[in-house]
Amino acid sequence: MKVFVNKRIPDNGIQILKDGNLDIIFPETENPTHEEWLESCQQADIILSVGGKNKYDKEFFDACPNVKAIALFSVGFDQVDIEEATKRKIAVGNTPDVLSRATSDVAFLLMQMVSRKVNYNTAKVKSGNWKEFDPLEELGQELYEKTLGVLGLGRIGFEMAEKCKAAFGMNITYHNRSHNEEAEKELDAKYVSFDELVENSDIISIHANFTPEQADLFNTSVFEKMKENLIFINTARGGFHNEKDLFEALISGKIWGAGLDVTNPEPMQKDSPLLGLPNVCVLPHIGSATLEARSGMARLAAENVVAFSKGEKMPTCVNLEVYED
Repeated sequence: MKVFVNKRIPDNGIQILKDGNLDIIFPETENPTHEEWLESCQQADIILSVGGKNKYDKEFFDACPNVKAIALFSVGFDQVDIEEATKRKIAVGNTPDVLSRATSDVAFLLMQMVSRKVNYNTAKVKSGNWKEFDPLEELGQELYEKTLGVLGLGRIGFEMAEKCKAAFGMNITYHNRSHNEEAEKELDAKYVSFDELVENSDIISIHANFTPEQADLFNTSVFEKMKENLIFINTARGGFHNEKDLFEALISGKIWGAGLDVTNPEPMQKDSPLLGLPNVCVLPHIGSATLEARSGMARLAAENVVAFSKGEKMPTCVNLEVYED
């Protein structure tokens, strides 16, 4: 079988593919056009998909009838029309768990950077604007015993909650499609409605899987319900928040600060007004950017490819219905 790997991945993943006796196709150029990408996909039986803006939807599947499976180099699978893929018996795999610690580390880091206005203060040092002591200039806030509200308490959300509980003695609340009994038992986490999460949290951290129905979930009407000391953290998908509404909420004082590892749009434009605010920290989607996490993602993605090529179930398949008779 032929597998198209659309971007470079850690060597351990490539070695697994080679050991599986797969014919590997790489892009002919570093930044292929959409047409060049599509042409490569049309040559493949399996796609190992690493990031990018290309969508795997009905139009794609019509154009690439030979594609039998997609192995994503990510936990999220919002770039794939799962219903359409399942209808066509196209298996889709992802890479859960191996990046939970790394991504939660970034959420935890952003929370602290925003709470102490690290970007603002670092810029003062770099610009030579380190003035004499002023007891009232751009004060931060402490995090001890605050309430963390987690939207999407899966593995990444659990790791984030666990860190916040251990480091700052935070109270943990969450909103999920279902109860997380492990979190309720180990972290004394409390399940709440979305409105309760919005209205009562001091920090909100998003760790849910994104779907089109959740686009701009965090907008003006939601920000208006939040506490004025609220720190908004998004390391999931930029589509969850409306960036213009977030900016307005920040400059009007409806909420206190924001830390983003994902933006809307992404990449964020360098002239985005959010970047000029002292209470905002933005990172370029580096949640999984550690040697350990990326190597784990490469392993899982490659194992999904190899398993499918052998007629076996993908170890981490998100649409297991394709294996049903």
